[in-house]
Amino acid sequence: MLKNENTINLVSLPKILDRRGNLSIIEQLNNVPFKIERAFWIYDVPGDSVRGGHAFRETQEFIVALSGSFDVVLHDGKEEKVYHLNRSYYGVYVPKMVWREMRNFSTNSIALVVASTPYNEEDYIMEFDDFVMEKRFQSSQCKVVALEQRLMLDWTIQKPTVYDCSIIELPKFTYDEGNLTVASRNMNVPFDIRRVFYLYDIPSGEARGAHAHKTCHQFLIAASGAFEVMLDDGVNKRTVMLNRPFNGLHIPPGIWAAEQGFSSGSVCLVLASDYYCAEDYIRDYCDFQAFRKL
Repeated sequence: MLKNENTINLVSLPKILDRRGNLSIIEQLNNVPFKIERAFWIYDVPGDSVRGGHAFRETQEFIVALSGSFDVVLHDGKEEKVYHLNRSYYGVYVPKMVWREMRNFSTNSIALVVASTPYNEEDYIMEFDDFVMEKRFQSSQCKVVALEQRLMLDWTIQKPTVYDCSIIELPKFTYDEGNLTVASRNMNVPFDIRRVFYLYDIPSGEARGAHAHKTCHQFLIAASGAFEVMLDDGVNKRTVMLNRPFNGLHIPPGIWAAEQGFSSGSVCLVLASDYYCAEDYIRDYCDFQAFRKL
């Protein structure tokens, strides 16, 4: 668990083992000490490239190796530490005002970064000497992270159908050092991001999902590989193929969804509007049909 929001931590994430493939979860204000404002992922990185090379004045980050491995190099103004990430169930928490770089990317690496703020060019410190100077004058006061009041979703207003499940193209930034895609809450992701989880090590022929949510929105991305999403609103059915790391599928509550046809090395990245709650899941299809008739 995290010590506090000013401490660099290597964090062990939940790893839910399943013969159909594994799942790990990142939840805001739980295993990351901030509200998740955006998520982005870096991929197709040449092995000798260095990513990052900056600090943030306000932004906190959490970095995970979704696939492959790389080093996260952090400097707090006094000393440097290197964290080697090569497991999808570990991540590094990076507080604000910490210089960070990512190096030594292995083939087919994917770096997932969740961040506490929207993109703001003014938040970046791009020169190390400037970072050290600002660090010397930094206040030692810690800002308390507040949990915003949760928005209630009113199911009675409108029952979504499979045709309300939309594919959203996310921005793709291409550099010589690799590509980067960003998902930001209430911008290209149409809800607050309170939880991030991902499925990996999925055996061939296995299916995942096969449930609906009462209030939780989800946003699915094929961060690596490809898979199909089977959608069902109790009347209509639809199949969507996800095979690009810059495309996401928004699934509103009240839609039965299952993932299948995973290609080798697939990683299914999911952004969710709420914390895990067993009562929000509808796992029996007959119960789902009854829920749709309410």
